[in-house]
Amino acid sequence: MKLTLNKWQGRTAATAAFALALAVPIGCSSDSSDEAEPAQPVAADETNADVGPTTVEVTLVDYGFEGLPDEVPAGTKLTVVNASDIEVHELVAILLPDGEERSAQELLALPEDEQTALLAGRAPATVLLAEPGGAPMIPAVGDGTLIEPGRYLITCFIPVGADPAEFMAAAAESQGGPPQVDGGPPHVTQGMYAELRVT
Repeated sequence: MKLTLNKWQGRTAATAAFALALAVPIGCSSDSSDEAEPAQPVAADETNADVGPTTVEVTLVDYGFEGLPDEVPAGTKLTVVNASDIEVHELVAILLPDGEERSAQELLALPEDEQTALLAGRAPATVLLAEPGGAPMIPAVGDGTLIEPGRYLITCFIPVGADPAEFMAAAAESQGGPPQVDGGPPHVTQGMYAELRVT
């Protein structure tokens, strides 16, 4: 599923263009064969060849990411828990082009055509969804593991005030685009974005 500019009506033009350039798929996978055993969270800097890859648990809040380090080693697996009582949230990780050093805030403020050119054809490395109230994480794209080194933009495109049950039902049925639900601008416009470097 890919976002189209028409599907993001009601969002700011710049954010819609940014989402379009990312081609963010946000449906829910129903293939249980892709589900892995849950990993135990460890500190981002704790690596041990005997216990396998590092897992970092990120807490999704209104409107931000808590516990997200600035840097992790390649192969780190992100997991999420939603601490909000009212909002469904997602963690979308997009690998930025090599040599791109502008901040997430600067990238989100770029004109529509520059955002589109910068991120054309860049699909998210992972999309992790979580309903409010500590519901289990749903890996919508990938399982949260970031393999490729580089700098990632971390964000959430879910509309402010979207009904969680309506959003999750629409995500499960969505064909070729993001769930169409009532709500305000995307959470990214409220400051729900961050950066992560994978080394």
